Amino acid sequence: MPDHSAPPETFQFAENLRRAHDGDSWQGPSVAELLAGVTAAQAAARPIANAHAIWELVLHLAAWHRVVRRRIAGETLVTIPDAENFPPIDDTSEAAWAEARGALRASSGETVDLIRAFPIERLDDEVPGKGYTYRHMLSGVSAHDAYHAGQIALLKKAIR
Repeated sequence: MPDHSAPPETFQFAENLRRAHDGDSWQGPSVAELLAGVTAAQAAARPIANAHAIWELVLHLAAWHRVVRRRIAGETLVTIPDAENFPPIDDTSEAAWAEARGALRASSGETVDLIRAFPIERLDDEVPGKGYTYRHMLSGVSAHDAYHAGQIALLKKAIR
């Protein structure tokens, strides 16, 4: 349930991310809606040459939610290693796929909660090590999820 006691701007940033992941998103199906019914084999498939698999995109989204949370906590993260940006998939079982989806769901929820609680007076502070503000980052994380949701939608079509 959305916390309407949060400042309007941080509430909206958090709500945009929640909707991009969990439904009722403006741009089309949410990430969770797109992942419903996707099997581990489909998630690991590479129907488009030189493109990421759905599974890789799921791990990537969770990784960037963690990056946002770490930056909010004040950690200076200029870049992240490739293995963290697109973590390798070592186990392609259904159980591992369920774990990846659960990790994304949890990561998204934690990030939504942290954004909702973000102090509005810090929105125009610069993110440590970056040339942009928290306002820019917090508005961008939902756009990042929406961008990759579009990729997931295309990959699903290519698989079927």
